Amino acid sequence: MTASTTLARQLTAGGAEVLQPEGWPVPRGYSNGLMAEGRLVVTGGIVGWDVSGVFPDGFVAQARQTFENIRAILAEAGAGPQHIVRLTWYVVDIEDYLSQLRELGRAYRDIFGANYPAMALVQVVRLVEKEALLEIEATAVLPREK
Repeated sequence: MTASTTLARQLTAGGAEVLQPEGWPVPRGYSNGLMAEGRLVVTGGIVGWDVSGVFPDGFVAQARQTFENIRAILAEAGAGPQHIVRLTWYVVDIEDYLSQLRELGRAYRDIFGANYPAMALVQVVRLVEKEALLEIEATAVLPREK
C-alpha cells in the first residue's frame, strides 16, 4: 500500500473519509475531497461581524470572527468544526488573503482546530455587506446516530 493509498483511507475527527487520489500531491491546509454520511448542516454566506453587526478592522480579524460565527451556527445543530466537510471562501482581495496566510492559519486553527475540509477560494468584486472583506459558506455532516 502506498502512502497516498493509506492517506485516502484516513478519517477526519468528524468521521469523514479523506479522498486523496494516488500520486497526487498532498494538499496543505485543505483536503481535495471528503466523503461523509449523516445529517447535512449548511450555512449561508457568513461574514465577520459580531452580534451587534460591527466588523473588526482587518482581514484576519474578520476571518477569525467569521470562523467564530460559523462555529456558533454549527453548535445550534449539535455540530462542531470537526464536522465541516467543505468551505467556500469569497474574498474581495486575494492579495490580502495571500499576504497573511500565517496569521490566517493561526486564527483558523484556534477556532476550527486541525480540521482541513475541501475548500475553494474565489475573489469577488465586492460583497453585499460593504465592510466585509470575506464571506464563507460552510457545509458540515453530522454522523448518523447509532
